[in-house]
Amino acid sequence: MADWRERSEMNGDVVFFRYVSEGMEKSHDEVFIWDLDKTYLDTTIDSLSGLMTTILERALNKKNIPGTNALLQSLSEYRKQQKGYMYFPIYFITASPPQLEERISEKFSLDNIRPFGCFYKDNLANLRPGRFWRLTKQVGYKLQALLQLRTRLGENVRQICWGDDSETDAIIYNLYSDICSRRLSAHEIRTTLEKLNVSGEQVSTILELQSNIPENDPVEKIYINLATDTDPDYYLKFGRRTLATYNTFQVALDLYQDNRISFEGIYSVIQDMIYNYSYTPEELMKSFDEFIRRGILGERAFHEIKPFFFEKGLLHASYEPSVAPLKEKTVQDGRVFELEGVHEPWIPDRIDYLHDYR
Repeated sequence: MADWRERSEMNGDVVFFRYVSEGMEKSHDEVFIWDLDKTYLDTTIDSLSGLMTTILERALNKKNIPGTNALLQSLSEYRKQQKGYMYFPIYFITASPPQLEERISEKFSLDNIRPFGCFYKDNLANLRPGRFWRLTKQVGYKLQALLQLRTRLGENVRQICWGDDSETDAIIYNLYSDICSRRLSAHEIRTTLEKLNVSGEQVSTILELQSNIPENDPVEKIYINLATDTDPDYYLKFGRRTLATYNTFQVALDLYQDNRISFEGIYSVIQDMIYNYSYTPEELMKSFDEFIRRGILGERAFHEIKPFFFEKGLLHASYEPSVAPLKEKTVQDGRVFELEGVHEPWIPDRIDYLHDYR
């Protein structure tokens, strides 16, 4: 196999491996973006010891976040059934070094996933005096990766993004949205990024990339996996577009509500979590109730899902949630954007990126 440098595109510490043609990249109107670490794979790369463990771990030993592989297969299959798409447009972003690309690609193959591309961070270059601090600082790296990806996609593409609460993924995805839509001035971007420990050189690269992308907001939804059990109310400051979830089952419920997977897709996730990760049906049904109680799963989706869960033996026919589900208020193209009685904005006019009130 050729050296990774010969198979990738490098820009600073952002290393990109492309697996499809440029024409294929621009042809899709909807693209999925997954942060790999603690969102798809159960890896720890936010410390030197964690990074070394990830480097030495074989592909067969890399563990998925419960339900994620089943969810990806269900998303891909439903798109094929509904729209006739043969390919699933997904990109991964990881802070793992590019030396791991072959091993992670082997894991994708084992999971029957064929991503369009994957971003890696040239983190081994940071293993020297004066650069150790960059090992765990991901805002600049991930923002640059997202903006580089934006230059590769179609003008009106919609992006559905996944991250977790162990890093700053909610900040990164929302900053990316603000940069694309020009909700922040160049001065505000520079000031904010510098306070988030992004180097001056990388800030300049980010602003240069901004000048090369369309002036619109491509981000449709942001899912945040609560890997470290952050209070989901913290994410209300980012608006309802940013959805914190306790597990992959809750993600599946929301994707069903937005007409992106089927009943069978939800059930596939449930089976994976029960039989492969020791979740109990009672635990998952508590997550179901919690999702309704938080005002996320609406009345229509609830009444469609309840008899299916009863048929599968997950709920009693007499089951009623602890609070009544809210009615859908704003639905566009099958996507639920607002429920009655919910007052937080979909996207706030301004987000406080610099104060963390968790």
